[in-house]
Amino acid sequence: MEHITLLLGIVIVTALVFDFTNGFHDTANAMATTISTGALKPKTAVAMSAVLNLVGAFLSVEVAKTISGGIVNEDGLKTEVIFAALVGAILWNLLTWLVGLPSSSSHALFGGLIGAAVMSMGWSSINGGTVVTKILIPAVAAPLVAGIAATLATRLTYRIGRNTDQKATAKGYRAGQIASAGLVSLAHGTNDAQKTMGIITLALITGGVLNPGANPPMWVIVSAGIAIALGTYLGGWRIIRTMGKGLTDLAPQQGFAAQTSAATAILASSHIGFSLSTTQVCSGAVMGAGLGRKGGVVRWSTATRMFVAWGLTLPAAGLVGAGAEFLTKQGPWGITATAALLVAGAGVIWALSRRNAVDHTNVTDDEIRHDDTAGTEPAGVVTTAIAAVTPPPVGAMAASVPSDASLKATVAAPTTTTTGAMADPARPATV
Repeated sequence: MEHITLLLGIVIVTALVFDFTNGFHDTANAMATTISTGALKPKTAVAMSAVLNLVGAFLSVEVAKTISGGIVNEDGLKTEVIFAALVGAILWNLLTWLVGLPSSSSHALFGGLIGAAVMSMGWSSINGGTVVTKILIPAVAAPLVAGIAATLATRLTYRIGRNTDQKATAKGYRAGQIASAGLVSLAHGTNDAQKTMGIITLALITGGVLNPGANPPMWVIVSAGIAIALGTYLGGWRIIRTMGKGLTDLAPQQGFAAQTSAATAILASSHIGFSLSTTQVCSGAVMGAGLGRKGGVVRWSTATRMFVAWGLTLPAAGLVGAGAEFLTKQGPWGITATAALLVAGAGVIWALSRRNAVDHTNVTDDEIRHDDTAGTEPAGVVTTAIAAVTPPPVGAMAASVPSDASLKATVAAPTTTTTGAMADPARPATV
């Protein structure tokens, strides 16, 4: 076995940086709905998610083995290829975080790896069957399955509780939402932390430190778990705002249904080695929960931008990875230039993010609705069709006959639209 070289050490550190960005980029997957419904305070939510991500990293290595020995052929793969792949993944993660879009960190990593490998060794270096069966098919199927499951679960939840007191059930669902959010965090650590484990293991194999087909060493598992936990604790508040407020308005019942459906899908995929995008699964579940409640509106303008980001992730990260590999092939100066460009790009993105900072103090503000005109967005055809056959939420019949107190509150309160945003005084509210 050879010792770890300087380049291999740089690759390992860069992989852990990617893992860190993966953590704050994906915190929203577990905690956005929990924060938006008020089940947990923002800082408490991210701290809980960080701990459970760390625990989840130790539960399985199936996904890590898929990455370290499935996507690209190890024969002839050079360490600098992995470095170039990580550069593409990190820059795409930071860019989508800046604009608040919940894109897939997993697909950013896969895209960077594929692009760098093709630039280095050609298309023959890619295992097309593995890419299709364990990346592309889950990318399409997982959010659909999670969304349908969340829609059905939301309908069932409201039907079961239709004769109960709404305030009493809301407290219970908030408690259930905390438990389901913890399960999503655990599942995220099980799935996403393994991707970094797999990429570090692949680097160690290419550097001759490990034999082909080896499992991740314990120090790799520990370091990957700690890196993703620290990133999770940082928050990623921009994406939390989009997931919690930008896609739809969720009641505790819907949040519980969405998170339970997402956790089930993620854990099942981790067990069989599918390296799916937890972001896509959780986003699909949130939209499904929004459609499952009568009167619920999915903000399709935000969802459309998110879908575009999903579609661009693999090719965009692949192009950056290929460009980075073109530089690293030039020798030590190329590797140095690539590292410098990565640091410079990250610095520019961070500076831009400070112009409109989002943190735990304003993550639940409704500013995103005014920026996105989501509050005045009418229900689309899909939303209207599904809402027409969905049972009304608890208390809907009672709410149709206003009491004296509610009439007074209506007079005193500002006029709102059905989506919850402030209505334009010059225009009647949409019913």
